Amino acid sequence: MELFNNHKKLFTTALALFLILTMVVAVFPAINNQKNNAPLPGAKPLTADEFAGKQIYIANGCVACHTQQVRNVDMDKMWGERPGIAADYAGITRTDFFRNTATLMGTERTGPDLINIGARQPSNAWHLLHLFQPRATVKQSIMPAYPWLFTVKETLDKNDEEVVIPEAFRKGIKGKVVANKEALQLVAYLKSLKQTPLPAGNPAPDFLYPNAKEKTAASASGNATALPDGDVLYANHCQSCHQQNGEGLSGAFPPLKGSKIVNGDDLDLFVTIIMTGYDARAEYAVMPAVGKNSKLTAKDVTAIINHEKSSWGNDAKPVEVKDVNAIIEFLNSNAEK
Repeated sequence: MELFNNHKKLFTTALALFLILTMVVAVFPAINNQKNNAPLPGAKPLTADEFAGKQIYIANGCVACHTQQVRNVDMDKMWGERPGIAADYAGITRTDFFRNTATLMGTERTGPDLINIGARQPSNAWHLLHLFQPRATVKQSIMPAYPWLFTVKETLDKNDEEVVIPEAFRKGIKGKVVANKEALQLVAYLKSLKQTPLPAGNPAPDFLYPNAKEKTAASASGNATALPDGDVLYANHCQSCHQQNGEGLSGAFPPLKGSKIVNGDDLDLFVTIIMTGYDARAEYAVMPAVGKNSKLTAKDVTAIINHEKSSWGNDAKPVEVKDVNAIIEFLNSNAEK
């Protein structure tokens, strides 16, 4: 055949066939998928600072150790409220015409998943301390520190945000640690990472292979109430600041071990702190509204409270779901006014 004897025609035909197949198999389907794929209603685009923080996140190699995807298996339930879907990533576009963005979904979990870290950990103080010295917040952490994102000053300027450093980690630091603009932008990006709720009437898909543990806590009236595992809830929502041993971090986060609030009888105050946050003690960082941000239910809050009241040597009377629920409903009604 003349085609095989003429190298110009042969290579031209092969190139044309390759280009046609590429368009049919890859390009046209990709364009079609883009048209049929969009962010969820309610998804918020990144602000200028959050976008800059995303670039810092990529530049510092965070994508190598952290994923941003909740797989459809029960063991991933701790990372998000539902399994991830394509719409969660529809807003991630190219950095510019010549550069694609990094694979933010990640390929390895050397560190925890971050797709919902803004809801799980909304505290500025925690994130800044964690970036400055990860071992200060998580003793076993293998994450590198990022001291170049901070400056040590003798005195604070008006708009400076000081990082609260526990005494055990202030060795060699003479002055006040202040977050640079880059650190604040990175934290802004991390706090923006929240799973967007599905539209009303669209139930979230169930996680596969459920293995949820439940404990039965006896109420004061003798009735048994099924509660979630308070130990697990504490680990997911409270432990990063107050620590596994409940002793907190001196100079940063208050202890729950031996706490008058934990061991006391003022349930209104206890539930209010969990749901709306706390900023009454100048020597500690501000506590965010963990309960509200994480959408904790009355059962969740009850389980956490009973876990704290019975751990680390604390021996206080357990509380009931109905009492906690009444306080949460009162707080919600006041917030709506």
